[in-house]
Amino acid sequence: MVDPWRGRLNPLIWFFFLKIKMDQAHISGTAVIITGGLLHDSHAKTAHGLLRAGKRFKILGIIDEKHAGSDASDFVEGTSKGIPVVQSIDVFIHSFGKPEFAIIGMATKGGLLPRELSASIQNVLKNGIHLVNGLHEPLNDLDELKPLLVGGAKIFDIRKPKAFKDLHFWQGKVAQITALKIAVLGMDCATGKRTTSRFLEEQLNAKGHPAEMIYTGQTGWMQGADYGLLFDATPNDFIPGELEYALYSCWEEKRVDILIIEGQSSLRNPSGPCGSEFIISGDLDGVILQHVPMRKKFSGFEKYPAHIPDILNEVMLIEHLGTRVLGITLNGEGAATEQLSKYRDSLAQKTSIPIIIPMIEPMDPIISNVLNQKL
Repeated sequence: MVDPWRGRLNPLIWFFFLKIKMDQAHISGTAVIITGGLLHDSHAKTAHGLLRAGKRFKILGIIDEKHAGSDASDFVEGTSKGIPVVQSIDVFIHSFGKPEFAIIGMATKGGLLPRELSASIQNVLKNGIHLVNGLHEPLNDLDELKPLLVGGAKIFDIRKPKAFKDLHFWQGKVAQITALKIAVLGMDCATGKRTTSRFLEEQLNAKGHPAEMIYTGQTGWMQGADYGLLFDATPNDFIPGELEYALYSCWEEKRVDILIIEGQSSLRNPSGPCGSEFIISGDLDGVILQHVPMRKKFSGFEKYPAHIPDILNEVMLIEHLGTRVLGITLNGEGAATEQLSKYRDSLAQKTSIPIIIPMIEPMDPIISNVLNQKL
């Protein structure tokens, strides 16, 4: 593709422009994660995802003053022991050496940088460590950080929107894809959609059914997924086309049997409803619905006069939009094992849809349902 800016830049500037683009596409290496006292909280879901899985970064430690002295596995189920939580980047460097990257591991309300993290971030850059930022707020624009970049450290604003010329409009090519297209949607934000997508991908591949997860958020990209889009950094008119481009590119290049789309937010979350784009523009063959049974109100909007809908009512809505729910997956947040099992038993009396707790159980019944869509 010919870049329209190429003829207007002198060769030296053009070289550095290309180098920055290449660096952003290929960043990987050793890293620590900054969680700002939230390692125990669902707002640190980026950190939790990177601790559980990923091929882009090797996670060496967590910077979290509140939980310093503990191990990451104390807070994140499915994490290997031996990832220390320390008070500051200086303490980490003194004890374990200097990492290549520091990653902001929280998803804050509105995607803004908590100002109490400013000192920690400045200290990271002063030590010549690259900063990976998945928040909406572009940190390259902050005047107080610019003087700290002269020592070689870079800030990578992952959620910076694509250039207009690089965006794709929906063309209908999704209809040519012969692979199954399955989305993991949720009843709310931060329910574990990406983690369940990962489990499904891994278990399908282990059973000899080639599958690939299509990321739709910054954590999926940070984990090293090859195909996807940053949903909430994409202009609305181009979301269907960017989704189609990711699906078609993955299918055309890898010829997998199953494409798994990581969902975002939920169909009826008033702060950011989404999911219908995946069902309609993605021409889905089915949905897996992720639910936190103990959560009654939308996360972060507990005082707003709206409740998370009944899950079987949500199943009906998905069917009205044109596809089937092939499985229900439960997140045990706030529930004892006995409570979760009791809820599942009660729900199972009302529906024949397979119900799984993916953190502790294999997804075989749901996988069987997915594979039956090929028949």
